[in-house]
Amino acid sequence: MKIAMLGSGFIGRFYAGSIQGQRRPDRIISIYSRREESARKFADDYGCEHWTTNMEEAIAHPEVQIVCIALPNNLHEAAVHLCCKHKKAVITTKPLGRNAVEARRMLEAVESAGIFAGYLEDLVYTPKFLRAYESVKNGALGRILWAKSRETHPGPHSDWFWDLEQAGGGCILDLGCHCVEIARSFIGKDIRPLEVMCWADTQVKPIDAEDHAIGLVKYENGAIGQFEVSWTFRGGMDLRDEVMGTEGTIWINNFLRTGFEMFTTGKGEGYTAEKAESNTGWLFPMGDEANDLGYNHMFTEMFNALEKGVEPRETFYDGYVVNAILDAAYRSAKTKLWEPVQLDIWRGRTGVTRDSHLTEYDTEHYLVKEELTHYGARKLILKNKQTGKITEKVSDHA
Repeated sequence: MKIAMLGSGFIGRFYAGSIQGQRRPDRIISIYSRREESARKFADDYGCEHWTTNMEEAIAHPEVQIVCIALPNNLHEAAVHLCCKHKKAVITTKPLGRNAVEARRMLEAVESAGIFAGYLEDLVYTPKFLRAYESVKNGALGRILWAKSRETHPGPHSDWFWDLEQAGGGCILDLGCHCVEIARSFIGKDIRPLEVMCWADTQVKPIDAEDHAIGLVKYENGAIGQFEVSWTFRGGMDLRDEVMGTEGTIWINNFLRTGFEMFTTGKGEGYTAEKAESNTGWLFPMGDEANDLGYNHMFTEMFNALEKGVEPRETFYDGYVVNAILDAAYRSAKTKLWEPVQLDIWRGRTGVTRDSHLTEYDTEHYLVKEELTHYGARKLILKNKQTGKITEKVSDHA
């Protein structure tokens, strides 16, 4: 693939390192940046033959096959419309829009233009997530009841994140988009999100947006998604996921405590990991940061999908649904009530009810719980179908 990169900052460089660090022959041939010095530096660092401070010029470059948007949130829509104008495939960083209204306009624009469009939600491409997802899909956890995702760190790197107008929100939009899509994927992206309850506050930072939030997302089949996000967490970046089903549980720790721990006085040490606050004492480096954060798998899947003419795992439609869920979270944070998820476009299943959660023991009883005690007896907790009475049945041997 010959790529135009829009944005030469933190995420654009992460993307570039991943794209050009693999054995695929993909190359960034054009770089757009709002600042000339940044465009020149990026071009030098990554061997780009063309740089510009004119967005449309980068997109319209005759050799460019796909455009990668790594820009502030308020610039996504303008970039997407230019890709539609020039019929260029497009992939964009998260969140898709500052809200669901923007996201829907972008979704409808790319579909009307008939161009390939991918949503760069890297955290559903991490090696640990992909392995967990396969287990969930294959039924190892049974029916998914609860999916929880946490992303917390001391705050983003660039100034625009802290500006409510440019960013569109605070940590809910910046980090919650990851958490919501992770939970959606485990619960089932075809299961409709119904309503959201969210607490949010500005606890530490002198900003207009929230810097800490916790939310619950209720799904039509009875499952619950949970997100915990913060720009106030000290100690680095904490990325954790938990999934609970009727047949099992998965815990994932993607960052901060991953099995790689090192102590140093700081001599000879530089960069440790994204959002790390220190390079002395006990440190938690990443073995292969771009790969561990999902970038390698994400771009490989995106480019393979484009070459095959199929939709990628993450589309603009997914970005739109995430934005709609987060819009409900923002409303709930203000009203202190469960707020409905307003989805004008829904392409998943409809009329889904809670799957039956009752396990038959015999013709008269449901099984509540079965266990082996520490003294070797086998105990059954039963519920009478007719009376509702709870009883226990104990045998002397397992």
